Amino acid sequence: MPHGGLRVVSPAPSPEPGQPQLGRGSLCIAILSFNEARHIETCLRSAAFADQRLVVDSGSTDNTCELALAQGAQVIRQPDWQGFGPQRNHQLVACRAEYIFFLDADEEIGPDLRAELQRIVASGEDAQWRVDWEQVAFGYPLKRMDTGGATRLFKTGSLLRFEGAVHENAVTRPDLPKRRMKSRLLHHSRETVRASLEKMTQYAMLGAAKRAQGGKKGGVWRGVASGTAMFLRLYIWQRGFLCGGPGFLYCWLVAQECFFRYAALAYDAKSLTDRVRR
Repeated sequence: MPHGGLRVVSPAPSPEPGQPQLGRGSLCIAILSFNEARHIETCLRSAAFADQRLVVDSGSTDNTCELALAQGAQVIRQPDWQGFGPQRNHQLVACRAEYIFFLDADEEIGPDLRAELQRIVASGEDAQWRVDWEQVAFGYPLKRMDTGGATRLFKTGSLLRFEGAVHENAVTRPDLPKRRMKSRLLHHSRETVRASLEKMTQYAMLGAAKRAQGGKKGGVWRGVASGTAMFLRLYIWQRGFLCGGPGFLYCWLVAQECFFRYAALAYDAKSLTDRVRR
């Protein structure tokens, strides 16, 4: 169970004391942050159309929280890091709107996506919506590459909880229809090599811990196979080769994450934890 006084409620979360629900046709944009002073203002400005802008912060040591408050966002500090899934659950509990859209601090909502979100919310449809990314890596938009996406929009009452410390899974009510949004979400995922290496370390170790909990086996050759398959998938089939040096570096770093995930699973088995931070 998450710490800090918030609890996960199923199937529908209740508002915090003194915070009434916003009613039909309302949208909460929920953002996770940790030392995101560089991005948080731009991110929140892109979400200014939402009825509730909610930031759950994981213990920033810079002025992320102060900047978010200055933008008019609701800020909840949750420094007891237990992984991405538990932090998402804190967002879900604090949400007061009919719909919730999950946004990361290094992402921006453009005009087309904003209009599409508003149309969906106005429709009242109960489904789960996937949005594709427009990745920007090392200052270069990877527009010619298919960089994937994630399911980010839900009716709050149909989203039960999130599970998993990394690449968290949304648990919804049964038979919830799946939709795909037409507009893309701008994602500044890898701005520098150093930051990318830090991100790779966090995700590789969290991925190893997740697989250890599931009884998976690691090893160098398993890592080589996983990393090679991922690189070929991204660089060839998802057209990373069309994006020059930034495209190659993006694909190579993601592949390295896959390799080290299985290496850590074999050689760091006794010290694996789902509380890895950057």
